[in-house]
Amino acid sequence: MLVCGEDEFQVKRRGREVFDQWCGESADIEQECLDAQVTNSGDALAALARLREALNTLPFFGSSKVIWLQNCTFLGDDRTASSQGVTAALTDLAQDFKTSAWQNVRLLITSGKVDKRKTLYKTIDKLGTVEQFAGMSVEDRDWLSEAEGLARDHAKSLGKSFEGESAARLANWVGPNTRSLIQETEKVALYCGDRTRISVEDVDTIVTRNKHSRAFALADALGGRNLPHLLRVLDEELWEIRGSTQRSEIGLLYGLISKVRTMLFLKELIRTRAVHPDCDFNGFKAQLARVPAETLPGDKRFNPLSLNPYVLFKAMPHAKNYSFTELIQAMERLLNCNRRLIFSGLEAALVLQQTLVQIVIGESQPAHHADPER
Repeated sequence: MLVCGEDEFQVKRRGREVFDQWCGESADIEQECLDAQVTNSGDALAALARLREALNTLPFFGSSKVIWLQNCTFLGDDRTASSQGVTAALTDLAQDFKTSAWQNVRLLITSGKVDKRKTLYKTIDKLGTVEQFAGMSVEDRDWLSEAEGLARDHAKSLGKSFEGESAARLANWVGPNTRSLIQETEKVALYCGDRTRISVEDVDTIVTRNKHSRAFALADALGGRNLPHLLRVLDEELWEIRGSTQRSEIGLLYGLISKVRTMLFLKELIRTRAVHPDCDFNGFKAQLARVPAETLPGDKRFNPLSLNPYVLFKAMPHAKNYSFTELIQAMERLLNCNRRLIFSGLEAALVLQQTLVQIVIGESQPAHHADPER
């Protein structure tokens, strides 16, 4: 059996679950755990040699044997896995799997990301079982729903349940990290003591906000329309960008564009009375569920129902701070900001500051759109 994927926490947890289940089936099962976390091809070959030795060694005392090759790091497409020696050894191992009778021996392999093109993967998939756990990412449109579901399921296993928006808030603060989601859910469940319901106040009190949550601070500050706070948050974001190779001013801009688009979606839903702006999270979700799908665009980029309900609910008070016309003008200003960041050669911080000031104070500019609210 192969348990693999980018979600390290889920892979390890599932691996332990399978190993314990197999070992618990009989009192005389022999167990052997082999570490396959390596940094070079030599260590990988040594790990494979230990595995083949274990497979070829009969149980000494028990009637059967369970072997666990743990934390395997050479089944992907990195330099170690792609070396000629390791590739050949994996191919030979696959051939052994095909010819083995597998009498009284069970093999469990846990690994990170695997290369499905390799012979070994195809062989295990054909002869045995493969379980994969893909890691969540902010690039995934549905990651927030998945993270919320994971938190709810784990809370249920602890005898707890989330009230209202509390699960969505926890997921939004923690981000797409399975290990952190599990740990924070356990922490808030422990904080609740004998109470079976986890409230929003419990989450606010005990759950730690990580970098993912702070990454939305600029967009939320724009929605709050508090200029001093917005500029202070912008300065903090720009300072962090200077020391990061993975973040950029363009990335900040795209986050702002997404925020304004979300507020525009909400304005339209309110204007058409599809949703009422003054309701709790459960009521808001119920209203969204009643919106006829045929009345909205088929393209998910322009369909508010393609967003997680909590994202929309969280932006509701922000949408009240701007008129329809102001939000349309904000999109135009952000588009112009994008062009200036790419083509003007001006300092990015100055361009962003000017754009945000114009949006928040509503600096007059020619508008060609009628405001449906006025």
